[in-house]
Amino acid sequence: MQIHVVQSGQTLYGISRAYGVSMESITEANELSAPESLVVGQALVIPIVGMYYWVQPGDSLQSIAAKLGVTEISLAQANHLDGSVPLQAGTRLYVPPRPRRSAEINAYVEPRGEQVSPALHQAAADAAPNLTYLAPFSFHIMRDGTLKAPPLNDFAAIADREGVTLMMVVTNLEKGQFSAELGEIVLNDPAVQDRLLDNVINTAKELHFRDIHFDIEHLRPSDREAYNHFLRTAATRIHAQGFLMSTALAPKVSSTQTGAWYTAHDYKVHGEVADFVIIMTYEWGYSGGPPMPVSPLPSVRRVLEYAITEMPASKVMMGQNLYGYDWTLPYVPGGRFAKALSPQQAINLARERRVGIEYDYVAQAPHFQYTDDAGKRHIVWFEDARSIQAKFNLLKELDLRGISYWKLGLDFPQNWLLIQENFRVVKK
Repeated sequence: MQIHVVQSGQTLYGISRAYGVSMESITEANELSAPESLVVGQALVIPIVGMYYWVQPGDSLQSIAAKLGVTEISLAQANHLDGSVPLQAGTRLYVPPRPRRSAEINAYVEPRGEQVSPALHQAAADAAPNLTYLAPFSFHIMRDGTLKAPPLNDFAAIADREGVTLMMVVTNLEKGQFSAELGEIVLNDPAVQDRLLDNVINTAKELHFRDIHFDIEHLRPSDREAYNHFLRTAATRIHAQGFLMSTALAPKVSSTQTGAWYTAHDYKVHGEVADFVIIMTYEWGYSGGPPMPVSPLPSVRRVLEYAITEMPASKVMMGQNLYGYDWTLPYVPGGRFAKALSPQQAINLARERRVGIEYDYVAQAPHFQYTDDAGKRHIVWFEDARSIQAKFNLLKELDLRGISYWKLGLDFPQNWLLIQENFRVVKK
């Protein structure tokens, strides 16, 4: 699989000739809405076996092999090279398919209203072959320990058909917000807590969930130990019934990091009692904040490197966004919120506004600016094949358990092709 970045003057015809594949196959792989009008800077996935690499000044067979995760021998044999002869800059090398490693893949799916929309149902069905877990968001904890379920439609049938584990997401959401007050009640009232765990386990049995996932956020700092105690109690009861138990964690960089989103999340304890954790390594750039990448790679790396000092890497799933944001400039704190958009929508917007896409190689994130019809300037940060591959490389470097997506329903076809290229998706 090749990632190709469109250069000025390039056409789909020329790209297809360069790689020896049909225009139709490139169009289908990338779900191009306007194949006759590519955007400069747009990243395309080229569906070929293996990939090509162009030698850069200073490259050696050894350095290229290390960079690309292949052996020197396989690279030399594929290109009929003598390892003792220096490589010439600009030479095109064929890189054989790299070995895939096993990984667990989760995706949250968030129905709105009383029914799952046909589009969201289709998104879940399309993603399921590439998933280990499917996580309908969410079962709301009520103040008396009962649960309010989301619409589920036939998510269970989709999961069963594709060998996917249904994840039961349990949250302390009230009126659309995570509630510290609700968390305080649940974590400190033994009767409510017992009733909640009874309802969680009974619901999981009835609806065929096999992982119970606690996403309890924005807690009082003083409830840190109460949350730890709850998780230990929950794990004992849940494991006794044969279920997995997982948790969601805010993106911390140290055990001493404080704040409403951080203090009560004790990485060490979660790593001890949960079967795995999902770390929400996204939303540095968020709808109400200043323009920046949603998941800049250095920030993601810092969180994950801290996480694996507190728990086994084999328990850590990296969170990843399937969306970007469009900010109106200049950014004013407390002003207009940024608009969320899918990677496909971002590319179409760049095409409509006739602007090229740039790439931040430090953050590993694409972006562009444009002027709207009212004369307002905008900046868009989003995800593309390059940014996702950079995250996959980090996942493999740190030997993490897998990746978890927030959330289905946002078009990003390249992501799923790159999962297939990089990983053998674990099915349970």
